[in-house]
Amino acid sequence: MQGLNSKVIIITGASSGIGKATAQLMAAQGNKVVLGARREDRLRDLAAEIVQAGGEAVFLKTDVASYASMQELARFAMNRYGRIDVLVNNAGIMPLSMLNELKVDEWDQMIDVNIKGGLYGIAAVLPVMRQQQFGHIVHVSSVAGYQVSPTSSVYSATKMAVRAIAEGLRQEESPASRIRSTLISPGLTETELADGITTPEIKAMVGQMNQVAISPDSIARAIAFAVNEPEDTGVNEIIIRPTVQPS
Repeated sequence: MQGLNSKVIIITGASSGIGKATAQLMAAQGNKVVLGARREDRLRDLAAEIVQAGGEAVFLKTDVASYASMQELARFAMNRYGRIDVLVNNAGIMPLSMLNELKVDEWDQMIDVNIKGGLYGIAAVLPVMRQQQFGHIVHVSSVAGYQVSPTSSVYSATKMAVRAIAEGLRQEESPASRIRSTLISPGLTETELADGITTPEIKAMVGQMNQVAISPDSIARAIAFAVNEPEDTGVNEIIIRPTVQPS
């Protein structure tokens, strides 16, 4: 059932992993979820699952690396519900590699999705939220945004950029327009991120590490905690990782 204070929540990367788990949880809590991702068939199935469970969900095929596509997603939400309360900037890719492999196309893709995709999301919803004088943008980063390891140079750089953008948004908007900014930094989590790794040895290594990965449901609960806090409370940063993960 819809709660009296249900929110309109846009979630990117909603077709799997953290985005899917977040959509399921936020819908179960009575919110209206607007799902965006490139895999339209998965979005359709997820929306149908949420509706069948008594929730409310709509979807639109979205490419976060396209500003026009993100603008369309924001317009879709506005046309449907008349406001945007929360954006969960979750879409991301992680094709890890050594720099000497010179996988320049993969570097470009990470920059386009992980950095520019997040910025395009902000640009798509910020005018609406400023006019409303409320809103909340959740940025999904990574523990890789705090430290670099072999193979993670470019990925870590993109996630460090997400940290900077999230903090800059908080400083610029929270005092003036009361728009909240939250950075969520997961450690090893059961997602499809490793599927994008094209170096077999690195993919196998990450597969071994993922044996201790936590469920995306844990990350979804962290996001829900931040979103559900009162409007006068800003949860600015959460790091969440497996208990046994050392770094």
